[in-house]
Amino acid sequence: MLLALGMFDFSIDTALFNQLQRRRNWRHPSGDRVGARAASQYAGPGDDIIVLGGLLAPGQIGHAEALDDIALMAKAGSAYPLLDGEGYVYGAYVITDLDETKRNFLVDGQALMVDFTITLKRVDDDDDDAAGVSTVAT
Repeated sequence: MLLALGMFDFSIDTALFNQLQRRRNWRHPSGDRVGARAASQYAGPGDDIIVLGGLLAPGQIGHAEALDDIALMAKAGSAYPLLDGEGYVYGAYVITDLDETKRNFLVDGQALMVDFTITLKRVDDDDDDAAGVSTVAT
């Protein structure tokens, strides 16, 4: 298992991703002041977005139904714990986007390759990793 989102395991048998991009930000709202720079104040963590990019080649890498399974998870609207194969727990994430690009078709219309991108957004308030604390699953 490379990564697990809830009960869905990303692996060579399901959906293999080849890129994980994470973007985190922290909020610093500001207010204008006369004759000085705007005053800003740290207001806490902002968005934590993970984008997974990968490839399905049904029969060789992953299976065609894997993206349907992810779409059903997204449709449920639930948050799922995200952890990697080393036991690092990222937090709870919802699926916000699923993009698919099918290519290299057989005569019957079956795609030999499917590129996918899945966008996840963190929704829990536990922000231990922002302070450099890694939570490891036991």
